[in-house]
Parts: sequence; structure tokens; C-alpha cells
Amino acid sequence: MHAYRTHHCGALRASDAGSPARLSGWVHRKRDHGSLLFIDLRDHYGMTQCVVAQGSPVLKLLEELRPESVITVTGDVVPREAGTVNAKLPTGAIELRVRDVEVQSSAEVLPIQVAGEAEFPEELRLRYRFLDLRRERQHRNLMLRSQVISSIRRRMIDQGFTEFQTPILTASSPEGARDFLVPARLHPGKFYALPQAPQQFKQLCMVAGFDRYFQIAPCFRDEASRADRSPGEFYQLDFEMSFVTQEDVFAAIEPVLAGVFEEFDDWTGTKRAVTPAPFPRIPYQQAMLEYGSDKPDLRNPIKITDVSAHFAGGGFGLFAKVTASGGVVRAIPAPGAAGRPRSFFDGLNEWARAEGQGGLGYIAWDADGAKGPIAKNLEADRVAAIAAACGLGAGDAVFFVANKAAEAGKFSGAVRNRVGRDLGLLEENAFRFCWVTDFPMYERNEDTGQIEFSHNPFSMPQGGLEALNSMDPLDIKAFQYDIVCNGIELSSGAIRNHRPDIMIRAFEIAGYPAEEVEHRFGGMLNAFRYGAPPHGGSAPGIDRIVMLIADEPAIREVILFPMNQQAEDLMMGAPARVPPERLKELHIKLDLPPVKGSKPG
Repeated sequence: MHAYRTHHCGALRASDAGSPARLSGWVHRKRDHGSLLFIDLRDHYGMTQCVVAQGSPVLKLLEELRPESVITVTGDVVPREAGTVNAKLPTGAIELRVRDVEVQSSAEVLPIQVAGEAEFPEELRLRYRFLDLRRERQHRNLMLRSQVISSIRRRMIDQGFTEFQTPILTASSPEGARDFLVPARLHPGKFYALPQAPQQFKQLCMVAGFDRYFQIAPCFRDEASRADRSPGEFYQLDFEMSFVTQEDVFAAIEPVLAGVFEEFDDWTGTKRAVTPAPFPRIPYQQAMLEYGSDKPDLRNPIKITDVSAHFAGGGFGLFAKVTASGGVVRAIPAPGAAGRPRSFFDGLNEWARAEGQGGLGYIAWDADGAKGPIAKNLEADRVAAIAAACGLGAGDAVFFVANKAAEAGKFSGAVRNRVGRDLGLLEENAFRFCWVTDFPMYERNEDTGQIEFSHNPFSMPQGGLEALNSMDPLDIKAFQYDIVCNGIELSSGAIRNHRPDIMIRAFEIAGYPAEEVEHRFGGMLNAFRYGAPPHGGSAPGIDRIVMLIADEPAIREVILFPMNQQAEDLMMGAPARVPPERLKELHIKLDLPPVKGSKPG
């Protein structure tokens, strides 16, 4: 018999009754029934109920053991008595009658409980993550992650992609976030950067003649935490393709993503619908108008409408003034809301004020016509035109946001989300995908007034060099696209700029002189001068994919050892101070900010 186990804790079945067995695992739970002591023994694969009778020589030892101690038990498999079979447990038809026990490791008093569904503070969970991961939900999430990555890898290979690994120590790149820097000991005063993404390397793979590249790539960004973003590091399905149009990229990745979500559509116990390929394509300007966001949640059927023309010069003076000064009025339909009590409308108005807005005007239609303060002051034909533009009738309502275009667009998106949730309009048990396309190549920095790249600086502008030389930069669109699922951006991507002349001009418009572009991106530019194919790709986030499938509200729930929101690893004590002799070896002197509350000098 094996020293530790003949079976896993999830393997024994009724057909094994009458056979000896040896199991090893963690003491999950103990139940003392007087004449019998029951122990649920758990390992990676499952749980088996073990039973020890009064008078057994191992009873005292097991009674004194704390939960989560690791033991090896040997005994006989017996069928459970009638009425005690646990149909919810794969091993629920049998139990192991224990004859012998060996304690492999005794556990101390637990800082967090593994058995049960109790909630614990994030700090405790992360400090004792190795215990947290023993809990069923966390363990299952990480197994899902592994299976999702395996599925993605298999599907990418089936699509003709080849897996490569790109460097981790590299040069800084303007990806839109801060780099993590690594001092170069052999080159005093110089630093490597951890890659924010393998952007330049994957493009160089295309220049090198590899037609379809992918990797499950680690990426590093020194940025703040969010519910859908892990601080410090994350993983993405990074891929690139040669001789492709935007539609070719979509056609390659849609079956992979749809297939993965379909494969795990019932992971939570409820089957969920998945948008079939091809996914809807929504131009950026349309997304911002109709959904108030470049990450539209298509489970919500509400579409925003611009009704500025119906208020311009009209009787509702506040909105007429907004349109006269160049602002806009956006209408957010609320189907079926007219029958809601006044408190519903007042509550949304108070929420809008709490969000820093002046309020949230509305019109509601009942059998007698339009109601509400706006309807009383706005001409009847204008009210009717608004109803027609929004597709509304008796029983419906509409909310309005009036402001400058950018502010109105952003807040109308928030209203759309809030109204959709409050009215229960969101489609349940569904993954709804879309592509957002035609992003602007540039945007103006509101603080400096300078022209900047709006997304990936290595994207090909629509219209190429002619557009860069002849158009207003703010009117130039790029071959850039995002893939969105249920309002969460999974990835940004683009058809790349593979021409040195176009790249130098594109960066020049964003304030980078040619010599700086040559200095910072000389490796890639030099490669492009020796023949570069048209190419493009994208990089859907692995963490976000798993978070959606697992139906978890926070991304840390699907990461093995996540940091806290302050980018600290509480379990390993990182970041940590470095001894002075190590800093000297790296030619580094610290210039630390003063400690709060301390006096200078």
C-alpha cells in the first residue's frame, strides 16, 4: 500500500465498499456524535467522510487534532447507513472506517476558518492567502482559471497561432501607465523596465516572419487598483497576425472567446447565453452617444438619444440655455417607469445630485398624457417629438441630462446603467460581446491643451500618411478597437503602423520629435526599414475573462496570490526595504519624501 494514499479524497464510490483504502488530506470538519467521531477529510480532489468508533485506539489522537491538520488515515470502505447518504457529495454513498492514523502536520489555531462560508477582512485573507485558497470557492476559482487558460491555448493553436515567450527585462515604452523599473547593476544609472505589454516584441515577431504569434503574457503596470484591475501585474492573451485587416483579426479571435465562454457557460450552476460570432461592431462615436460609454453593456436594452434640437429655443428655459451655449441634452428612456411611485423619480434626482449633477429632469407618460415639470413648460409638439425620437408611449418615462457634450455623455451613461438596474431591464445569465471600433487617433489634454495619443501610439491611422498631413488631428480615426463583454473591456487592439515614415509623422503630431522617436523606438523602426508586413492583433485580459465566467465582483478572487489595493503583498511582505549595501551595489541613493508629521532638519 502506498505510504500516503491509495485513493484521492474524491475517488471512493459505492463499488469500493469492502475494500481497504488509505487517504491523506486536511481535517476539514469534525463532528462528535458521542459513540462516533466523524471527520471530513479534504484534499485537492474532494472530500471523504471518515468515522471512528468509541474505544478505537486512534480516537483520542483525532479528538485532539485541530481543523486543517494534515493526516493519513487507513481503514475499510463501508457503505453509509440508509438515510445518511449524501447525494450532493460524489463520495456520499460511502465512508471510511478508520483503523490507523498518522499525523503528518498539526495545525495551530486558525486565523481564518476554511470550512463554511464566513466572510473575513481582505487583509486577513491576503495575509493568509494559502489558507484562503483552501476554501471551496477560492480553490474552484483558481481551477477555473487553469482550465480557461488551457482552453484558450488549445483554441489558439487550432487557429494556427504559434506560442512564443517575449522578454521580461526590456526598455520603457509609452503604453499609458507607469513602468516598473529594474536597476541595471552592470550599467550604472540605467534601468530596465518590466513590460506593460509585449507590444514591440510581438510586432517584431511579425517582422521576423512568424505569421501568427500568441502567448499568455505577464504584464506589469505601476497603477492603482480597481475591481476589474489588479495592481502591479496581470496576464493577457497576447496575439498578433500578419497580412490582416481589422475584420481578419475579429474573425480569428471571436471563435476563441465565444468558444471559451460557451465551454464554461454553466460554471456557476446556471447556463448562460453567449453572443454568437460575429459580434456586433459599434463605432466609438455611436457608442458614446447611444450608451454613454466606450464599454457598453449590451445586456441593458436602453439606448440614449440626443434631443438637443427639441429643447433649442423651447419653453423649458434651463435646457434652452444649455443648447444656446453649445451644450447638449441627452435623453435616457425608462420603459415602463411611469407607473413607479414618485419616490422612484425623487430617488434618482437625489442620486444625481450626490454625483455632482444639478439633478435629473424627467417626463412620464400615462393614459392622460405627459407629466412632470419639464412637460408643463415645454411645448406639446416638442414633448411629442421627444417621445417619438425615443420610441416611448403611455406607461414609459424618460430622464434628461443637459451639459457640455463630454460631461453629458459620461453622466448619461451612468444614468443608463442606473435606470437599467433599477427597472430590472438587464438580461440575466448572458455574456454579451461587442467590438467598439474607429477610436480617435488623438485627443487634447484638458490640462495642457496639447495633442496626445488617445490609445495605442503604434496604431495605423485611417487614411495613412495623407490623413496625418491633411486632416485636423482630432478628426483622424485609427484602426483601433476594443472588445467588451457585459460592460467590461477585455482588450484593446489595433492594426499596427508598420511604416517608419507614418510612425515618425504620427509621433510628431503628438509632440515627439523624430530624434526622440528614433532614440526610444529605434529597434522597431530599424526593423520596419527592412520590410515589415501589415499586421495587427489584440490582447484580451485573462484575469477579466475568468472573473466574468466565475461571476466574481473583484478580480483578486481569480488571482492566485493577489496584492491588496495599495499594491502590497501582505503574505510575503513586498515591497520591502533593501539593505544599504545592496543599494550601493546598484549605484542607487534614496531621496525619500519626508514622513508625515515630522519636522525638517
